[in-house]
Amino acid sequence: MTNVTIYTRQLCGFCVAAKRLLDQKGVSYEEIDATFDNDRRTEMMERSNGGRTFPQIFIGDVHVGGCDELYALDRKGGLDPLLSGAAQ
Repeated sequence: MTNVTIYTRQLCGFCVAAKRLLDQKGVSYEEIDATFDNDRRTEMMERSNGGRTFPQIFIGDVHVGGCDELYALDRKGGLDPLLSGAAQ
């Protein structure tokens, strides 16, 4: 399974929903809480080419985007292959 990283902030409903989908799929992920960490926010924005909203999700080297993009990718059938490394 490909490494998954999710940048989150506290009290973020979209972060909770994105993690719920990953949990339902049995995916382990690295969660980076950037709530009060400006260095982590800067890192997130650099990795995501300017993405400022939460969450920002990365599967391997692929920037998926946020929660809506994650769910859209799943609906299109593209999430599982990306998680398994077949779509990279």
